[in-house]
Amino acid sequence: MTDKPADGPGDGDDEQQNPFKGTPFEHLFGAGGPMGAMGGAGGQMPDLSAMFGGKMPDLNQIMSQIQSLMQPYDGPVNWDLAVDTARKTVAQQPDPSPSQRQKDAVADALGLADHWLDAATDLPSAITSTSAWSRAEWVVGTQEVWRGLVEPVAAQSTQSLSGALPEEAQAMGGPLLGMLGTFMGSMLATQAGSGIGTLASEVLSVSDVGLPLAPAGRAALLPANIEAFAEGLDVGYDDVLLYLALREAAHQRLYGSVPWLREHVLGAVKDYGRGIDINTEAIQERLEEQMRGVDPSNPESVKQLLEGGLFDLPKSPLQVAALERLEIVLALVEGWVDEVVGQATEAKMPAAAKLQEAVRRRRAAGGPAEETFAALVGLELRPRRLRDASTLWGSLRTRQGAEARDGVWTHPDLLPTSADLDDPLGFRDEASAPEALSEADFDAELAKLLGGEKSDDEPDDEQRGDQAE
Repeated sequence: MTDKPADGPGDGDDEQQNPFKGTPFEHLFGAGGPMGAMGGAGGQMPDLSAMFGGKMPDLNQIMSQIQSLMQPYDGPVNWDLAVDTARKTVAQQPDPSPSQRQKDAVADALGLADHWLDAATDLPSAITSTSAWSRAEWVVGTQEVWRGLVEPVAAQSTQSLSGALPEEAQAMGGPLLGMLGTFMGSMLATQAGSGIGTLASEVLSVSDVGLPLAPAGRAALLPANIEAFAEGLDVGYDDVLLYLALREAAHQRLYGSVPWLREHVLGAVKDYGRGIDINTEAIQERLEEQMRGVDPSNPESVKQLLEGGLFDLPKSPLQVAALERLEIVLALVEGWVDEVVGQATEAKMPAAAKLQEAVRRRRAAGGPAEETFAALVGLELRPRRLRDASTLWGSLRTRQGAEARDGVWTHPDLLPTSADLDDPLGFRDEASAPEALSEADFDAELAKLLGGEKSDDEPDDEQRGDQAE
C-alpha cells in the first residue's frame, strides 16, 4: 500500500481538461475557480468552503452572473448588456425627468448663449436642437458614440488573448476562440456600462467630457446635475445655467465648423483601443488576487470581480501615444471654449470669472465618476492642460485677433503641440513680430521690391568691368 494518491483532476488532468491553462482565465475556469466549480473545465467539484475562506458561496448567484456573460450577441461587445448595466447604475439614485419649465429654461439659455458668442467668434452657430436630459436620457443619447469607442477595445483584446493561448488551446480552434470573444465582449460591456452609468451622474452637458458624444448640432444640458454643481458656488442658478449653456454652444460651434475635428478626436480614442497589448501574466495575477478577495456572503462581491480591474494594466506604447494625442487635442478644444466663453462674458456676466475658475478646477481634477471610468477602461477624459491651452488661445487673439485664433483650426497640422503648450505665450509669436533686418538685408529686400533682384548667375557691375578688360 502506498499513501501517495493517484493523479487526480487537481493535478495533471486539470492541465489537460482546462483549455484555459496558461491564459489569464486559467484561475477562473480551472478546478479551483467558480466556472470549474460549476462543472466547467476541471472535472470535479473542489472544496468551495475552503476556497472562499470558510463560507459557502451562492452558486446560483455566481452561475447567473457567469451565464449572463456567456449569452450570445452580435458584434465584438454585448452592447445591450452595456446599456442595461449603465441604466441600472443610473437608477441607483433618483433620476427625475426634466420638467417643462426646465426644458424651457435650457432652450432659452442656449439661445441667449448663441447670441453672446456671435460677438466672440466668427464660427457660426451649429445648434440644430436643444434638450434637457435626465441621466438615463444622457446614457441613451450618447450610447452610439460610446459603442464605437468601446468595440475596438473588445476586438483587440480578444485578438491579443487568442494569440497568447497555449498550443493545446489553439488546437481547439473556433469554439474556444468564440468562447473567449463572448466572455471578453461581455466583461468589457459590463465594465463600460458601469463606467458610463457612473459618469452620467456627474456630467453637466452632452459635450462636458470634451468628446462629441451626440449627433452634430444636438445640444443638451442635464438640469439635475447642474443643480448639484451650483450648490455652494454662491452664484445664482440662472447664471450657472447660462454659463454652462455658453460652453455647450461653444463646443457645438467648434465641432460643427471644423469638419475634421470629430474624427480626429474620436480617432485618437479608437487608436487607443487598437493599441491594446494584453499582458496575460498581469491579468492572471490580478484575477487570482481578486478571487482571493471574493466574499460569497456579499452578492456584490462576485459582481465586482467581474466588473473591475481587468483593463487596469500597463499601457502599450501605441496606447501611450494615442492618449498623448487625445490629451493635447482635448486640452485645445477645452481651452478654446474657455477662452471664447471668457471673451463673450467679459462685460456681461460679473460671476463669469468665479464660474470659470470652478469649471477649470473641476476639469483639472476630475471627479469620482471619471476616475471610475478611467480605472475600468483605462481611458482618462480630463484635459490636464486646460489653463495652458486657454492662455495660448487668449494670447494669440490679443496679438493677432480672433480670426487668427480661429484660423488655426483650418487644418490639424496647424494645431499647437505639447511644446507649444509648454510656452503658450510664444505660440506663433514670429508671425506677429518680424525679425529685425540689417542694413544689407534691408537693401536686398528693397531691391527685390523694386524689381532689381539679380539672379545668382548674373554678374554684378564689378564683374562686368573685369570681363570687359
